[in-house]
Amino acid sequence: MKACFMGLGYIGLPTAIIAAKEGGIEIVGVDINPSVVEQTNAGHLHIIEPGVEAMLQEVVSNGKLHASVKPEVSDAYFMVVPTPFKGNHEPDVSYVEAATRAVIPLLKEGDLYVIESTSPVGTTEMMAEIIFSERPELKGKIYIAYCPERVLPGNVIYELVNNDRVIGGLDEASTKKAQEFYSRFVKGTLHSTNARTAEMCKLTENSSRDVQIAFANELSLICDKAGINVWELINLANKHPRVNILQPGCGVGGHCIAVDPYFITADFPAESKIIATAREINNYKAFWCAEKVKNAMLEFELKNNRKPVVAMMGLAFKPNIDDLRESPAKNIVAKVMQGANNADILVVEPCVKEHKVFKLTDYKAAYEKADIVVMLTAHDQFKTLPYDNNKVILDFCGIYKK
Repeated sequence: MKACFMGLGYIGLPTAIIAAKEGGIEIVGVDINPSVVEQTNAGHLHIIEPGVEAMLQEVVSNGKLHASVKPEVSDAYFMVVPTPFKGNHEPDVSYVEAATRAVIPLLKEGDLYVIESTSPVGTTEMMAEIIFSERPELKGKIYIAYCPERVLPGNVIYELVNNDRVIGGLDEASTKKAQEFYSRFVKGTLHSTNARTAEMCKLTENSSRDVQIAFANELSLICDKAGINVWELINLANKHPRVNILQPGCGVGGHCIAVDPYFITADFPAESKIIATAREINNYKAFWCAEKVKNAMLEFELKNNRKPVVAMMGLAFKPNIDDLRESPAKNIVAKVMQGANNADILVVEPCVKEHKVFKLTDYKAAYEKADIVVMLTAHDQFKTLPYDNNKVILDFCGIYKK
């Protein structure tokens, strides 16, 4: 069997590697970025994900995987491309459509077509209409399904193999065909449903997480005003046998939780009240954090008669990864720098070698030099830094639980 993966990003590339290594499937990975293709074929991982590069080198060297800028004739095609939202928070499925149109000329009877990209309800049906409008002779002769990923960056290898998967075909035969493919390398249970339910399931999972995080972030706002340590409060509340409150942060980022709820609110605005409010709370938290930093800078300047040195610790949306997509930390840094009035702002991100906008500083050097330390992302490196009472420390991610 040969499979074509359209998109070699944070999900597409690891999935392609696992399918090649564990499933014994010949894989062509397609990406529009020639640099990604070149690095992949050289066995170099262009993302940070523990353990994946060694596996990449293995499947490239044994010929099980190669990358290309164009799709190739295969037996199965997987759409694993981004699905961002437009400026008005409406989902943008243009990448999925473009990837689909690229493989349409290659499709043949008996092929499997699967969308993994997070998509609004009805996207799989929409892509099927596009396929059959151009290739009407394939109607009823190919298999079309939706199977969303549900992995945690930093633990992708384990979760791609061991997590349960939800697979929804446009018909029962398509569901079974997709299950046959995933059973080659997934040890978790493969749950069958229809395409619309599978699409909504992915959106529901991440919207649920967003609502739960919003509750924790709202608590942090309340506790700040009430003079209560939110970390201690949540720890005590979680002693209740049926309470499990998440940890607050400086907002919500990443290409899943910060984006997927909008796919529901855009299509069902009247019904998605809690989901929409959760999005507002989590977006507001980042604005609130930026204002906290600005106020601390002003207070320092008034007290010490000089501009402070401020260390902004972290740009990634979660600890120990290099993923900056939709990162509230990155947005907070940008907002603080816009109103810095020549203050010395040191930007720190140990998981990224360089950034096209921010000049990066070593985390130890930044901490040592700073008058104000702003903890935005709970990287392991930051947890080794001692709490210094002589500095103003704004801990938005629970490094010190203070």
